[in-house]
Amino acid sequence: MITRENIEDLKPFQARAIIEGLRKGVVPSDYIPFFTVGRQNWIKFVDEDLNNYIAEGGSKVRFINGDYGDGKTHFMSVIQCLALQEKFATSFVVLTRDVPIHKFEVVYQEIVTQLRGNFEGIGIRYLIDDWAKKQKLNLESNEDVKNKEELIEILAEELRSLPGMDLNFANALIALFVVQYGPQVEEKASGDTDLSFDILHQWFEGYKVAKKDLKAFHIFESINKANSKSFLRSLIAFLRHTGHKGLVLFFDELETVLSHATSVRNAAYENIRLLIDNTEYSEFLHIFFSIIPDVLLAEKGFKSYDALWSRVRTVGDSDALNYRSSQIDLHRTPLSTQELVDLGMCLRRIHEQSYRWNAKEIFKDEMISQVCRTQQEMGVLSEVRLFIKLMIYYLDMAEQGGSLDSLNITERLVASQKEIETEKTRQFEPVWDR
Repeated sequence: MITRENIEDLKPFQARAIIEGLRKGVVPSDYIPFFTVGRQNWIKFVDEDLNNYIAEGGSKVRFINGDYGDGKTHFMSVIQCLALQEKFATSFVVLTRDVPIHKFEVVYQEIVTQLRGNFEGIGIRYLIDDWAKKQKLNLESNEDVKNKEELIEILAEELRSLPGMDLNFANALIALFVVQYGPQVEEKASGDTDLSFDILHQWFEGYKVAKKDLKAFHIFESINKANSKSFLRSLIAFLRHTGHKGLVLFFDELETVLSHATSVRNAAYENIRLLIDNTEYSEFLHIFFSIIPDVLLAEKGFKSYDALWSRVRTVGDSDALNYRSSQIDLHRTPLSTQELVDLGMCLRRIHEQSYRWNAKEIFKDEMISQVCRTQQEMGVLSEVRLFIKLMIYYLDMAEQGGSLDSLNITERLVASQKEIETEKTRQFEPVWDR
């Protein structure tokens, strides 16, 4: 949990960014650790998996199950921060109408576009450009390497010999280095170099590139469903080569698939099956999917597609909590009242920093506890998003000079529930191009 000293270090603009993000139901990624309270058992076992299994060559798929508002997205963000700290590369993909799970190529593009790791920037182009720059520095500092041609030969041999590395992927990496730093760079027109650079970046990012444009780089395939296993293994091999322990993928809001027509939904389930199968053929890979209970229980859920259901049918079968199982059940492991109170105090201090006022004088500790008790009485204590929404509302009212004594917490809680339900309904509304 963030300490008072940490919060004191926040500038008003930073605190305001956090509050504005929370209004939309999102914790800004840079401040995820500030709001990490509770569910320590889940975090402990995920951390153990990462370091003692995935980092040693294992692969695994887990489903983060919870109702709308239980904190699935936040929990995945916490795991992403943990994975990055442990030197894994990560990619967090939010499945939307623009990134639909039934369009595999689009999902792959988003995976590599959202790639993070021990390099500056976000995306695979930053990863490979960082690698190419380091190879250039190696050339300049290595007295045993006589010239660029020799370095390129060494690089080519290294890359092509990596376990799991596809020849096309290796050739693309070599081509990118040659285009950027090769012996003929100075002789080429800048326009030609820029064009080659763009072609290679587009190929790495999963976009369709004409075969005639790739042939000169000895690249003969682009990413598609058929070769996805090979490409994913190559990406992981390269990540390992650049100092990462492995790759952790996050797919958020998988439940949006339930609103699709049958044919589109089946295509989506086939791609989910494909991603799960990829873990069986890969090493150093962990995949997380966030779902709501209906994805497992409803007739339109996984059970409607036999090829997928045969792989996941045991998810959630046990009545007992198993922290090593493939299901992370957030609804059955809600935050305690004290953990919510701690979160409320954190929110209060950030709100103070944001608007430069003394919140504790008006919005006292008892008020935070009362909000928790009311949620508990109404059976919605587990809904963290609802708690945060209420807290921000009351802090806004207090900061603007309104008296909190006359406010009806139960009435406001019901109103906030309706707002969240409207957001949920809007999320599942079908759109013409789905």
